[in-house]
Amino acid sequence: MIPAQFEYVAPTTLEDALQALADAGDDAKIIAGGQSLLPVLRMRLNAPDVVIDLGRIESLRGVRDDGDAIVVGAMTRHADVLTDPLVRENAFVITKAVEVLADPQVRHRGTFGGALAHADPAGDLGAPALALDAEFVVAGPRGTRTVAAEDFFVDLFTTALEENEILTEVRIPKRAGWGAHYEKFVRVAHQWPIVAVAAAVKVDGGTIREARVGLTNMGSTPLRARAVEQALVGQPATDEAVRAAAASAAEGTDPPSDLNGDADYRRHLATVLTRRAVLAAAGA
Repeated sequence: MIPAQFEYVAPTTLEDALQALADAGDDAKIIAGGQSLLPVLRMRLNAPDVVIDLGRIESLRGVRDDGDAIVVGAMTRHADVLTDPLVRENAFVITKAVEVLADPQVRHRGTFGGALAHADPAGDLGAPALALDAEFVVAGPRGTRTVAAEDFFVDLFTTALEENEILTEVRIPKRAGWGAHYEKFVRVAHQWPIVAVAAAVKVDGGTIREARVGLTNMGSTPLRARAVEQALVGQPATDEAVRAAAASAAEGTDPPSDLNGDADYRRHLATVLTRRAVLAAAGA
């Protein structure tokens, strides 16, 4: 299908983008990589009067070191995140998630911030960002503010972004020396995950000292498996101990039921994938 007619705006600065967004009001949509918005426009599930393309704003691209954190620009393409040494060294679970995100075509067009702002609970980046305690830097007419990952994802396809705000970058605390893994279950290659688990684990002397576990597609937003995290601390990095901790992975979740599997099936998957992800992250 062909999208409804709209005005196309391609600013080259963040200030111009914010002004264009303010001028358009409620009738605007922001396009980052376009991998989610373009199909929606083509099917006419949304028909904005104005589409604001952030693709020419170079200041929103790239990864940089910022002391105790790394900063990923919102318009950084997935393919660039995948190959970035700072991400690989300090936020390896992000690297592992991007490795299995969609297909090469999408990874070379889609953007890190665009995927997170889209807030699909089946998206591959939300759970890793949540597990790593990422912070989202947002610009608007009143200046800049920072939103913690646990506050950024509000509901299905809904974030803390206001209509006149733009996600500019994501700050990720460094986890150098941590093991990490992203375990994703799909029926067809390159598909959205039925369930996935992001795990980052710090092991010292064979004992798990700290753990972060995020769940994908187990509710209307990405979720932290806090019961698992608490159960893992102080335990040996063995199959038996990790299996016992992973048994609580589905605690407090509300997974959907659809053609790919019902809620109980997803709860079972969450326990199995959590065990696999944590063991892989711990090097066990």
